[in-house]
Amino acid sequence: MPFTSCADLQVVTTLEHLPPEALALLDDAPGIFASRSWWQVVLAHAMPAGATPAFVQIRSAGRVVALLPLLRTANRLTSLTTPYSCDYTPLLAAGLDPPARLAAMTAFARFCRGHGMVRLDALPVECSALEDLRAGARQAGLRVLHFEHFGNWQEEVKGLDWSTYLHRRPGALRETIRRRLRRAEKLPDARFDLLTEPDQLDIAAGAFESVYRRSWKQPEPFPSFNVALMRAMATQRTLRFGLWSIGADPVAVQIWVLKDGHAIVLKLAHDEAFKAHSPGTVLTALMLRHLLDHDHAEHIDFGRGDDAYKQGWATQRRRRIGLLLINPRSAAGAAHLLRHAAGRLRDALRRRTATA
Repeated sequence: MPFTSCADLQVVTTLEHLPPEALALLDDAPGIFASRSWWQVVLAHAMPAGATPAFVQIRSAGRVVALLPLLRTANRLTSLTTPYSCDYTPLLAAGLDPPARLAAMTAFARFCRGHGMVRLDALPVECSALEDLRAGARQAGLRVLHFEHFGNWQEEVKGLDWSTYLHRRPGALRETIRRRLRRAEKLPDARFDLLTEPDQLDIAAGAFESVYRRSWKQPEPFPSFNVALMRAMATQRTLRFGLWSIGADPVAVQIWVLKDGHAIVLKLAHDEAFKAHSPGTVLTALMLRHLLDHDHAEHIDFGRGDDAYKQGWATQRRRRIGLLLINPRSAAGAAHLLRHAAGRLRDALRRRTATA
């Protein structure tokens, strides 16, 4: 059977078994990380061995009012997030009043009770559904623990051109960018290419994989994911793939996606053999110049993580957190709460010892 159901909740394991109104929640979701295209690529290219998806639908008066994509393994239930996910949010139908939102999240929390502990991560702290989720979990008798997951550096750039944006950078970075761009422009065989169309993807994919192999990056946990996502985003006309080459050698690559004025970089790499030319700085500047002056991006986003370099290019850090929804009446849930309490006690003792 492709699904199981109870009074207000249904779980399906494929996108194809979601009803049109649930698919509409994906199609109407802001950004890319809850879109139908995103989930199609995740399901095909970023599923851990032995795991299955679980798309949890909550219904009210016969219609789907909430959708939460989850990942089920042999002994765990988690959000359907990946090492590439920059945010994850419960999807709620538009127009729900506060009692309906709370009822939907309470129904989801009751579903979670049977799993001892459910982990949701990459949650934006500003997510409007977050407090509904916490309140619903408490109403269902679950304990809620939260943890810091990662930082996400962004900046509002609506109405800015490249010159104005550059003027607002810290002085040292601004001068570095100007020097590196001048030097790059004097290289007779250097070239910047922006690839966006589906018929350019073979070139983009070859350049990406070539540079990535020669970069400082660790091997990808899901090697086919990035190129598959590039192809999907090119079909949606949202891909902005930046390539900087010196002669015949692709030197730096960046995968950006531009949707509804929001430009986000999902992956970047450069060949360490060309480090003297600062290829990462050069390509970031070239990409932002195009995004601001030609695409008129309103928001730039440096994706997942608190890498030090991002803090010069963007000024706003947004928190991504995780929640643990724990059933204290289950053996697994009680055991986790005991471990959590023991860990907090150890941390308190270390702090006391350090200040003694």
